Amino acid sequence: MLKLVSAPNLLIAQHWMNILETAGVPCELHNRYLSGAMGEIPAEQCAPEIWLVDERDETLALRLIDEAKSGPPAGAPSWRCPRCGETLEAQFTVCWQCGRERDVRDE
Repeated sequence: MLKLVSAPNLLIAQHWMNILETAGVPCELHNRYLSGAMGEIPAEQCAPEIWLVDERDETLALRLIDEAKSGPPAGAPSWRCPRCGETLEAQFTVCWQCGRERDVRDE
């Protein structure tokens, strides 16, 4: 296993985990509950960490997290949900109308 990155908080760590899992990159979230120990142990040791199961996924995983940090490029086109027809902005990966996940073919 390889420590990939520390996240600033649990919400962002879980978001990054979801992105990696959707891309088929097996990973684990460590230090999920250590924020309660902050003060007893150093703060930098309490941050949520994402660990890769397979070190060969490191390059892909880092690229995906970098893309998640920057969001969609300026001017990225909206997409239309093929299930319900709702038009969604580029940053959304799930249709808020029917819950269908975005597919690269929806672009």
